[in-house]
Amino acid sequence: MRKPVYLDHHATTPVYPRVLEVMLPFFGAKFGNAASRSHSFGWEAEKAVDRARKQVAELAGAAPREIVFTSGATESDNLALKGALEAYRSKGAHIVTVATEHKAVLDTVRRLERLGCRATVLAPGPDGLLDPGRLRGAIVADTVVVSVMYANNEIGVLQPVREIGAICREMGVLFHCDAAQAFGKTPVDVEADHIDLMSLSAHKMYGPKGIGALYVRRRGGRVALAPQVDGGGHEFGMRSGTLNVPAAVGFGEACAICGREMAEEAARLRTLRDRLRGRLEAGLDGVNVNGSTERRLDGNLNMSFAAVDADSLLMSLPEVALSTGSACTSATVAPSHVLRALGVSEAIARSSVRFGLGRFNTEEEVDYAAGRVIEAVRRLRELAPV
Repeated sequence: MRKPVYLDHHATTPVYPRVLEVMLPFFGAKFGNAASRSHSFGWEAEKAVDRARKQVAELAGAAPREIVFTSGATESDNLALKGALEAYRSKGAHIVTVATEHKAVLDTVRRLERLGCRATVLAPGPDGLLDPGRLRGAIVADTVVVSVMYANNEIGVLQPVREIGAICREMGVLFHCDAAQAFGKTPVDVEADHIDLMSLSAHKMYGPKGIGALYVRRRGGRVALAPQVDGGGHEFGMRSGTLNVPAAVGFGEACAICGREMAEEAARLRTLRDRLRGRLEAGLDGVNVNGSTERRLDGNLNMSFAAVDADSLLMSLPEVALSTGSACTSATVAPSHVLRALGVSEAIARSSVRFGLGRFNTEEEVDYAAGRVIEAVRRLRELAPV
């Protein structure tokens, strides 16, 4: 068993060896610019990007021309929300979202508010799930877009996306879904889920960092977006800039692999997660799972350890890679906004740890990590008994 044991797959994932293999030629001999249409170097790059676009689209249930490559899910969230509010400003300037969204959505919403838009930020239930009835009540005449993530990046909760999408479609508003954590791990179908805009990221699903995509609906009513990056009209006029061909190729291959292995891998991860939870609950009292235990990602376990500071716990476990929440906010001192939105006390929020299981984790690693966490929690409680 290699150490440290990596259990932070919601922050990022290792690149599949096969993904790296297909990327490497495009750093060398196949170095062409996909926008160069006058010679074979560009044609080769364009062909590779087209194939990658098709692979991403197939995993999403989309058409290739509905996939716009970006630098990652954060850029996709910004393009979706800012682009939609600008494109549909004649309809209104209201957006609806949820308090447990990723900061890439919440901070974008705050920026839009400063620019004159209105926002309604809904609170989820104690299990992290949004009540579709509350969403329906929040949509008003000038609502342009609703933004609800598919799977939460901290507690792994899977929202009732299909029901939310149906409400949005019925009420004539756009539905944007940040699916960075769900894509490649659980089945996603933009048609069945009634999704109009969907943000994706390669590095959450064993692809390279620095590449993502935004699904933009064309079929059954084309969605208009105002581009946020100008300079040449690349990516169907929605996102200018020279494409990162090697990364796009890697993203496509990661989608193909996940599509083939998703069901089997989900079952394996679910078994490992339940094994980890069982060992922690058997070895410690004062532990609790945050978020719905029924509707969550198979590889996610977010647990609180009463009377233990999570940062101190992680510092005492250098041989196990864990986190207290989103990698995008790990430098802040405030407790998780996700857990606080669930109504969890600040003390419990500060005692919570996110376990993110992934493709290369084993039973041996899970047992080792559980044992080390149990030892560390007991020691910390002895040092500072409550």
